[in-house]
Amino acid sequence: MGSGNAAAWVIAGWAALLPAVAGAACAPETVEVRGPAGTARFTVEVADDGAERAQGLMFRESMPRSAGMLFVYEAPQRASFWMKNTLIPLDMIFADETGRVTRVHSNAVPHDTTPIDGGTDVRFVLEINGGLAARMGIAEGAELRHPAIPQGTAVWPCE
Repeated sequence: MGSGNAAAWVIAGWAALLPAVAGAACAPETVEVRGPAGTARFTVEVADDGAERAQGLMFRESMPRSAGMLFVYEAPQRASFWMKNTLIPLDMIFADETGRVTRVHSNAVPHDTTPIDGGTDVRFVLEINGGLAARMGIAEGAELRHPAIPQGTAVWPCE
């Protein structure tokens, strides 16, 4: 095979990867958050049923910095959390049906049973390591991107 054919194969190989790379931003295991300070990406576990949401991140002794858990509710509702049996401090990022962040609760205290109210019309909650939201500039008004967010109304759609 001549060098021209080899170059064509390399170009074709990269072209084949482009759709996968473009779609990687909206993979079920990835949540992106963007705001005035920039964009952050987290590898997440999705808790989208009652049992998974009830278990949450309880009994975890640690979590990688770029990891988290995304709680997905079937419909917007009042969401309240507590830290009973949770061993690590967490930031809770509450978002509405469009993926817009409506509230951030920073550094929830491990083992605390005081309810943490996310407010009404919560459809998504992203839990990440405590203190990370402030360090990354994640605040009210930031936008989440994930395939579970209804794409027709998402403030930052996957497409």
